Amino acid sequence: MSAPDLFDLSGKIAVVTGASRGIGAEIAKLLAAHGAHTLVSSRKQADCQRVVDEITASGGSAEALACHIGEMAQIEALFAHVEQTHGRLDVLVNNAATNPYFGPITATDPAIFQKTVDVNIRGYFYMCSHGAKLMAKNGGGAIVNVASVNGVVPGFQQGIYSITKAAVISMTKAFAVECAAVGVRCNALLPGLTDTKFASVLVNTPAILKQVLAHVPMRRVAQPSEMAGAVLYLASPASSYTTGAVLNVDGGYLSV
Repeated sequence: MSAPDLFDLSGKIAVVTGASRGIGAEIAKLLAAHGAHTLVSSRKQADCQRVVDEITASGGSAEALACHIGEMAQIEALFAHVEQTHGRLDVLVNNAATNPYFGPITATDPAIFQKTVDVNIRGYFYMCSHGAKLMAKNGGGAIVNVASVNGVVPGFQQGIYSITKAAVISMTKAFAVECAAVGVRCNALLPGLTDTKFASVLVNTPAILKQVLAHVPMRRVAQPSEMAGAVLYLASPASSYTTGAVLNVDGGYLSV
């Protein structure tokens, strides 16, 4: 008797935002490798298409769908497309985020503040809201919000970014509590320092990197692919009784 594949996503429709590179691209590839038809979403269609081409070349099923989650009209257009084209949504991974400012918290420009909030809080909130409503129409689904260890321990000179990621953690729990009754699970991933373009200012500045790694028991930076397995778990039947969870994938950083 063979054991059931608890990570099988065959027949599922998945949307991954911020999926044109880095952590998001690796998540999209892994979900597709486990059978999901994956909508690769980011701001630029051409960048999304490159990831789709990689997925389809490996035998997976995917499509590119441009969306800037800082723009409400684009969020609404994304979900209208998903519902009209596929009629359902089973997995939503909110990974798109912005961190345009690195500097003293008291010098945060109002325009930078607003941009960060619009993408990292408002964008996540309405992605979750639209996603949960569409999932509920077909018996449920799984939402995974990519937050950050900075939502627990604020990053130095990353004040507004850290504040928004703390909000994502709280948001995840709020959606988990209210949406459980309609079969929608909502969990959060907290990546530690990862070697991406997004984190390049930290990874590529030796003094900062040395300081950060001194607090990471594994003494190294993560690779984007090391985040994808945790998302697969949270998106799949393997985590069917898991909601409102906050999963640290940080080399032990938050354990110190």
